[in-house]
Amino acid sequence: MDPQELGFTPQRPVGWLAPLLLLSTGLRTLLAILFGAYLDKRELQNSLDDDWFDHSASEGGEMWLDYVADLGDGFHATYSIAWLLAQDRLIVDGAELPRGRLLLMGGDQVYPLASGDGYESRMKGPYRAALPEPPPTGPQPTLFALPGNHDWYDGLTAFLRLFARRKDGHIGGWRTAQRRSYFAIKLPGNWWLFAMDEQFGAYIDDPQLLYFEEAARNVGTQDRIILMTPSPKWVKAAEDPETYDAIDYLVRTILLPTGARVRVLVSGDLHHYARYSDDERELITCGGGGAYLLATHQLPEQLTVPPEETLTRNKSESRTYPLRRCFPDKSTSRKLSWGVFHRVPTRNPGFVTMLGLLQMLTMLAMAGAAGQGGTIQRLFTIPLSLMVVLIMAGAVLFAKPPGAAMTHHARHWLFGLGHGFAQIGLAVLGAWAWLNLPVHAWAWPGPLVVAIVLYWPVSGFLSTQVCALYLLIAGQFGVNVNELFAGQSIEDQKSFLRLHIAADGTLTIHPIGVRKICSKWVADPDGEAHSSWLRPESPIEPHRIEPPIVVR
Repeated sequence: MDPQELGFTPQRPVGWLAPLLLLSTGLRTLLAILFGAYLDKRELQNSLDDDWFDHSASEGGEMWLDYVADLGDGFHATYSIAWLLAQDRLIVDGAELPRGRLLLMGGDQVYPLASGDGYESRMKGPYRAALPEPPPTGPQPTLFALPGNHDWYDGLTAFLRLFARRKDGHIGGWRTAQRRSYFAIKLPGNWWLFAMDEQFGAYIDDPQLLYFEEAARNVGTQDRIILMTPSPKWVKAAEDPETYDAIDYLVRTILLPTGARVRVLVSGDLHHYARYSDDERELITCGGGGAYLLATHQLPEQLTVPPEETLTRNKSESRTYPLRRCFPDKSTSRKLSWGVFHRVPTRNPGFVTMLGLLQMLTMLAMAGAAGQGGTIQRLFTIPLSLMVVLIMAGAVLFAKPPGAAMTHHARHWLFGLGHGFAQIGLAVLGAWAWLNLPVHAWAWPGPLVVAIVLYWPVSGFLSTQVCALYLLIAGQFGVNVNELFAGQSIEDQKSFLRLHIAADGTLTIHPIGVRKICSKWVADPDGEAHSSWLRPESPIEPHRIEPPIVVR
């Protein structure tokens, strides 16, 4: 995979516990929260084209669509899904499923931060390699993308340049047509698709509301609607009831007054597949396009949507939605969580190095305070309190305590403090062992050399195991569940949706899973112009996560 021949550099999976990434992502998130209103470019989009898109005309009155989300991470996982989406048709459990005429990307098209180079290497390059040119027969497939929180970290600058810049834009064989970060599409069979851009708990901006109001004037009373959102707020509302309010407002004030029914809500952001449903509505999370796997065993067995606890006075009627299926299943998810002990140190060497450095400095400070050494050694007693404060503050911040108004916020503080005390306890044991070894009495700088060469890597590994144990235990109580799996960077267990609108208007959703991605690729220089540049050395085996979901 020569970057000079591919036109991009295939990327390794993001090391989510890398110290610099933790720091930069934290700063970016803080800046987005503090100054997001100043970076928000949605208001400026009012000057762009406000057309909705009509794809209702199709041969035979039917259409195939694809949905994928959370894709721009490591090359092997991202390209495995891109390769499947690019094939003319897939054979899944004996059924033939043609490629979608529309490719819908549900958010987080790049990790960890939005930038031109990031999109090129982590998303655009792999998808161009999967489908370099439009297929020779049939209409050119069209790509629509909804921004996720990672697309938002630069205020949508890079996102709009890539997906909404030109009328003749394209990513490989997929044509791009949208002019804004949100869109509405008329589909065959009296179906509509609305995709709303709502990030960081922000309000729905006025130009976006006006856009959807204009599109909704064309929605008939017999129509049905698929609503794409950047995040499954129906799941997150279990912890933060107000987070679903913006979705409910759009549904309640713009979509339902048309007389149409909102039959499907679909989102990514959580990197797994999960479906909640009742007789009226499907709530689907499908964020398996390439990013690290996220746990499913913490998902509640049922949801109440909108939540009863919301303060919105005119909310929609609350309904109960049981969990129908998730992928991976909860048993597999629990088993995968135990891999934290070996995956975190092997996938995040910088994290091990950082913890080892903190442990070494803390141990030397403790040993210097307890022992009788020379002037230089005694200098280490000065930062002892600073190291203790640093470890405790870092552990609490790592636990990410939410606002006091949110439920169960205290458990984040308790687990964070517990983790901090455990790390300090490890440093106390290290100082005790150090003082009971002859090395501490060697002539200076002998002890420092031994500490750097021996104590640093050993304490780094042990400190990482303490952190892994913390993540495993805290994850059982809903704390640091994301970090429990992000630190493992599991690339397998991916998913996407292939949807079919039949001539009679029936929508069939095929949830497709991939238990194992491909990591070895073979160049295909003699293939046709639209053929993938790289093909898998061993077959990728997609399967149905559950039987097809029929929506009428």
